[in-house]
Amino acid sequence: MATSGTYVTKVPLKGTAEKHYRRWRNENHLFPDAIGHHIQNVTIHDGEWDSHGAIKIWNYTIDGKQEVFKERREIDDEKRTVTFRGLEGHVMDQLKVNDIIFEFIPKSEDGCVCKITMIWEKRNDDFPEPSNYMKFVKSMAADMDDHVLKT
Repeated sequence: MATSGTYVTKVPLKGTAEKHYRRWRNENHLFPDAIGHHIQNVTIHDGEWDSHGAIKIWNYTIDGKQEVFKERREIDDEKRTVTFRGLEGHVMDQLKVNDIIFEFIPKSEDGCVCKITMIWEKRNDDFPEPSNYMKFVKSMAADMDDHVLKT
């Protein structure tokens, strides 16, 4: 069995947990305009923008390289969580499992925390741990903060 692990980080955000959750749940098509230095395009492969089980394809830049990520969306409105389950793409060439969970936790009337959990398993031990992908996802959440406040 290849190496597996879980990364967890928290990103403090301005604005309500509900507002941030809605952006990540329903409005991924706005990401290229908001954080184009990270995300160049998001398209629907199957389903609707805001539907549980929808499959989306993300074009993004990480470490100066353009990559693609195909994921299946899982939504839990009660817990304010959105899970991206990796299906295909560059990172999935290295990983058998790549689940990224965004949980939006209220902290005050005008602040919240985005708890990001990445559960991963490498295809084999020749591949590096995906710490650069966790840094990328954390940076995306932090950079979306200012855009969510403007809307």
